[in-house]
Amino acid sequence: MYNSLKIWMNGELVGWSDAKIHVMSHVAHYGSSTFEGIRCYDTAKGSALLFLDEHVRRLWESSKIYRIEIPYSETEIKDAIISTIKANNHKACYVRPLVFRGQGALGVNPHRASIEVAIATWEWGTYLGEDVLENGVDVKVSSWHRLAPNTLPSWAKAGGNYMNSQLIKMEALSDGYAEGLALDHNGYVAEGSGENIFVVRHNIIYTPLAAQSILPGFTRHAVMHIAKELGYEVRETLIPREALYIADEIFLTGTAAEITPVRSVDRIPIGNEKRGPVTEALQHEYLKIVHSGEDPYNWLTFI
Repeated sequence: MYNSLKIWMNGELVGWSDAKIHVMSHVAHYGSSTFEGIRCYDTAKGSALLFLDEHVRRLWESSKIYRIEIPYSETEIKDAIISTIKANNHKACYVRPLVFRGQGALGVNPHRASIEVAIATWEWGTYLGEDVLENGVDVKVSSWHRLAPNTLPSWAKAGGNYMNSQLIKMEALSDGYAEGLALDHNGYVAEGSGENIFVVRHNIIYTPLAAQSILPGFTRHAVMHIAKELGYEVRETLIPREALYIADEIFLTGTAAEITPVRSVDRIPIGNEKRGPVTEALQHEYLKIVHSGEDPYNWLTFI
């Protein structure tokens, strides 16, 4: 990880090494944080943030679910994100806005803890490794399931929720895979540790339902929109595990992962074991927007 010069913390830009919290902060004991991951691209028209408004809105929604009142406005956070990128002289970067409960309470009841906000930016390349956008990744079905409904709110992007993701990811890496795929509490395909999943069979694109304890991502939304414009049929539906093994193509989507092909599941090859034609067509249209800056959907915010 490459350190940047500055981090925005509670209204001020401070040095990377000076952005510290106390060990008795509530978040360190109970995972009480909400956050986002945003990409800033160096487009042909200049640096631009992808889905800035949507990410900041979800930060507020995640915080509302967890009864966290952010002490800034959405506009202030958007301005702070742009200021942090400029302070770090980034043309392209990953952005991490973080809201967390600080000192003032140590117990399950968090209400007396302070609410603190930080924004970090750093340079980050391909999330799942080099050359994966063409060659794909090997994944496994995890022994860990996604959360059952009404246990933890999966639509909230919250720190504590990602303990489940860590188990999925660590198991996959330990077993020699790049990523793990989680099933839902009923045994249907849900998502990766940090990505949504799409399955292509007979030229129809399938993806799990938003109600299946997944975090419906903005890249997922973009892919569904682009796919429909390209003439593909997209179905949100229950996907049984065995559908993975007989898929023509599978790909993962996310802010960090972008659109990443899957070449095998549980060592069973998918298609020709690299990027398929549907995945390639979707990648082309998506990456054309973030590289050229030609944005017919108003998804980009230029700095």
